[in-house]
Amino acid sequence: MLRRSLIVLSVLLLALGTTPAVAAPLAGYTGIVRLSNCSGSLIRLPTSKDTDPALVLTNGHCEESGMPAPGEVIVDRPVRRPMTLLGQDGSVLGTLHSTKIAYATMTDTDVTLYQLDRTYRQIARTLGGHPLTLAAAPADVHTPISVVSGFFKRTWTCSIDRVVYSLHEAGWVWKIAIRYTPECDVIHGTSGSPIIDRTSGEVVGVNNTGNDDGEACSLNNPCEVDENGVVTVLRGRSYGEQTYLLTACAAPGNEIDLNLPGCMLPKPPGFVLPLSAR
Repeated sequence: MLRRSLIVLSVLLLALGTTPAVAAPLAGYTGIVRLSNCSGSLIRLPTSKDTDPALVLTNGHCEESGMPAPGEVIVDRPVRRPMTLLGQDGSVLGTLHSTKIAYATMTDTDVTLYQLDRTYRQIARTLGGHPLTLAAAPADVHTPISVVSGFFKRTWTCSIDRVVYSLHEAGWVWKIAIRYTPECDVIHGTSGSPIIDRTSGEVVGVNNTGNDDGEACSLNNPCEVDENGVVTVLRGRSYGEQTYLLTACAAPGNEIDLNLPGCMLPKPPGFVLPLSAR
């Protein structure tokens, strides 16, 4: 979907033990993660401490039990999921394991945030791995970016072409999505790849979809919808979701607290914000 499910060619390549041609990223593969069905990244929030349980970021539609339905929000769901951490040169440093999904949704955005069973300090000492930092500010148009796939060990470089008011695909709607310039023609299997600001080195988003066939608003064919309801379809163009909203919901210990003032992430159905936070 979305950039998740692998096309038949990719499956055959993996079965043969090969992958598509690799282009070395500007900053290497430090912090990049490979999942069973997607890419991801080991990330820290601006408030994270070395002694906090580490976090891995990927797409909501990469969540292993299936894609969250429109309006569905997952918080603090216990799950032990293995994932492979890469080193700067793309070599395998070792396996990480989650303890829970701290937050996941495909409503307004498309993110899954896993909390791990080891701290950043433990990962650095035992595996030599280091996280990327999540940017606390929105992404800007014309920012030079890299989309780094741990699944394929391949990187695309381009710029942010536009921040889209809303992006529609099948029954899902995503707000303030990032449209890439055409050079980032990412492929299926790159879902969850971090979008890295090549100037700051910070993660500004997560890669999630692209229009395959020129259809409007259908699966694998997202369409742009502006403030006035005008629909735009751009065949072959790819998109990601901004991630700065996660930083406003960060509580001590790398927890996600939807009650925090300024936290604008979608809440689970029936969620009631305490009076003190309204």
